[in-house]
Amino acid sequence: MLVYRPSGLSTWRLLLSFLFVAAWDAGSGQVHYSVSEEAKHGTFVGRIAQDLGLELAELVPRLFRIASKGRGDFLEVNLQNGILFVNSRIDREELCGRRAECSIHLEVIVDRPLQVFHVEVEVKDINDNRPVFSTSEQKLSILESQPLDSRFPLEGASDADIGENAILTYGLSSNEFFTLDIINKKDKGKLPVLVLSKLLDREENPQLRLLLTATDEGKPELTGSVTLLILVLDANDNAPVFDQTVYEVKMYENSANQTLVIWLNASDADEGINKEVIYSFSSLVPSTIRRKFLINERTGEVRINDAIDFEDSNTYEIHVDVTDKGNLPMVGHCTILVEILDENDNSPVVVVTSLALPVREDAQVGTVISLISVSDRDSGANGQVTCSLTPRVPFKLVSTFKNYYSLVLDSSLDREKVSEYALALIAKDGGSPSLSTSASVSVEVADVNDNAPTFAQPEYTVFVKENNPPGCHIFTVSARDADAQENALVSYSLVERRVGERALSSYVSVHAESGKVYVNGTLDYEENKFYEIEVQATDKGNPPMAGHCTVWVEILDANDNAPEITVTSLSLPVREDTQPSTVISLISVSDRDSGANGQIICFLTPNVPFKIVSTFKNYYSLVLDGTLDRESVSVYKLVVTARDGGSPSLSATASVSVEVADVNDNAPAFAQPEYTVFVKENNSPGCHIFTVSALLVLTLLLYTALRCSAPPSEGACGPVKPRLVCSSAVGSWSYSQERRQRVCSGEGPPKTDLMAFSPSLPPGLDREVEERQEAGSNHSGLVSSIDPSPLLEPFVIIIYYVLKQSSQVYAARVTRQIRLLIFLNKVIQTC
Repeated sequence: MLVYRPSGLSTWRLLLSFLFVAAWDAGSGQVHYSVSEEAKHGTFVGRIAQDLGLELAELVPRLFRIASKGRGDFLEVNLQNGILFVNSRIDREELCGRRAECSIHLEVIVDRPLQVFHVEVEVKDINDNRPVFSTSEQKLSILESQPLDSRFPLEGASDADIGENAILTYGLSSNEFFTLDIINKKDKGKLPVLVLSKLLDREENPQLRLLLTATDEGKPELTGSVTLLILVLDANDNAPVFDQTVYEVKMYENSANQTLVIWLNASDADEGINKEVIYSFSSLVPSTIRRKFLINERTGEVRINDAIDFEDSNTYEIHVDVTDKGNLPMVGHCTILVEILDENDNSPVVVVTSLALPVREDAQVGTVISLISVSDRDSGANGQVTCSLTPRVPFKLVSTFKNYYSLVLDSSLDREKVSEYALALIAKDGGSPSLSTSASVSVEVADVNDNAPTFAQPEYTVFVKENNPPGCHIFTVSARDADAQENALVSYSLVERRVGERALSSYVSVHAESGKVYVNGTLDYEENKFYEIEVQATDKGNPPMAGHCTVWVEILDANDNAPEITVTSLSLPVREDTQPSTVISLISVSDRDSGANGQIICFLTPNVPFKIVSTFKNYYSLVLDGTLDRESVSVYKLVVTARDGGSPSLSATASVSVEVADVNDNAPAFAQPEYTVFVKENNSPGCHIFTVSALLVLTLLLYTALRCSAPPSEGACGPVKPRLVCSSAVGSWSYSQERRQRVCSGEGPPKTDLMAFSPSLPPGLDREVEERQEAGSNHSGLVSSIDPSPLLEPFVIIIYYVLKQSSQVYAARVTRQIRLLIFLNKVIQTC
């Protein structure tokens, strides 16, 4: 716990002069520069005074100074011209290691009034480090019996630079036995591997010397090299083989000693002692790694042997050899890439660099009280530090630059209520569990009289139903002023603004003394769903002070809009043979209300062979739900009803008229299937004996007349004794052995175009003669071979009658039927 207090009367007076004589303004400027590493002394960095908006003449009187975290002699400012320049050699690798970002952070402080600026100088990398191998010579022992394409990992080079300056490519000197392959290690660099491309022969070449070269991509390029000494061993065996060439392991830092890192497994195809293997670290493994890890030469277990700290190193590259126990041992190789994961094992560090006390209670909001810096050695979320202030006081922490904060005044002070504040600064990292550090600061308040009215809360929400009576009271705002007498008297007013084309005051008003908010007119939810009202409370002080609050007036919907229906017909009239589910009309409904008041259901009345089907939201289809029969119902009068979900609900209706179009689905029909007519003998020629009637199409009547013809000598309806029956279903006449009966019959419902057929008796009808003819006639059935021409005359008369009584359109249609009849008659006579 740290408590910072100024000591001495001189310090007190100096602070008073800083705080009260001049306006103390805390700067929040942030300036960014860049400079290359290894820049010479005096190298220009930037015009810092000009960029910060400071006059050159005030640098010395205002005690212009810079401070940096860590070493502070890299950069300096010429107070005569305000130029920031390089003061000493900057080595980026020494300053930041291999971090991608490297910056020098400067705090620029000037007094009278106090201002703090943050300046970041980025140190750019130059290609000043060549690739370096850990040794000047790497030795490899390879059996001459090693099969082709055998692979031998090599130790790669390292480059202290970053970015392109550290990207390495490898090359191998020309030879006939080996080629070079590169393994990318997932953003961990590249691993060179020797690949055997030609069988070795120890008798011819007992050893080989090759040169491995590493080149970076900087400008200019820099290279490094290492000699590869390859000793060819005389043996004829199989080398042990790992199941992987490269193993990748992730583990947390601070793992306990003997924690298992990986359990290696190598196999040897030989038998006996040649199959037994021993695991060991390669000669490429440096001593620092050997101290951190142990390997069991018999089982291949790799375990932690020393403390693993992410902050020291976050990756380890371990090369492991496995050697069999043969006379001429053979060796296999693998690489273990151990990635160390950060744990939250470092608490944040809080440093308070300056403090100004006491603080006047009329100090401006934003006045800087102290400067605070926090840091954490961890990385990622474990190193991300947030700083908070407790308890709840009229101060706040403002992040100015990365892990730098300013303790500033957040609201007005009142010494009459609180004369001193004990603040606790808590720095907390983002780890899980998180670690925190706290520091205490005591802030003393100097007395003035400047309390502004304050509302209990900055925002209020009020719900009002639409269609309210004009002038109704909806809410009351209230503000308090901690001052006394005139300074505590508060009046309220509405902050005017525009709502659409009208002023806000045309909708609402605020009573100046009571703070009551009234609605001037009737509110309509469909016009505006909410109103934002800003109310100002002003005291009677001199000068007056004011406070504000916002009242959000939300309008509640009432069910005051009935649904609307729109019907669009698709296919009217509807044929009576239309298939069910055919869409007849499209129906769309809408309601200006919202919520349940705007949720619409649509249904059909009365019960008809139609139904309404919902297609999408407020869209429906009127579809056929049954079969139609125009002869039963020719027009349907439908009523579509839309009802909303309000309480009480509102509804709307629309009428739809559906006309049914006729199709030819009914045959002609007589009034009764049989007729009996009695005729006296010796009748006069041409006498009328009976009239039959049927509803039929003229073409069918004429066709039936031709098919149902009687013999020329038997008259229009045949002999008196046989009953001549006309069947419209087959279009023929038949004889029946009933005496004194003549009937023509038909089937099917009546048609609209009614026609009368009046047959006449042939001349000389004689009962005795007919009886004799009957005695000589014993046939029955269809008469299809009789000449029909004598029957044409009465039908022509009928046609003439129809032509006379019908419209011109229908007469023209009948005329075409007559022409067809004459043509058929000629054909029959010819045959």
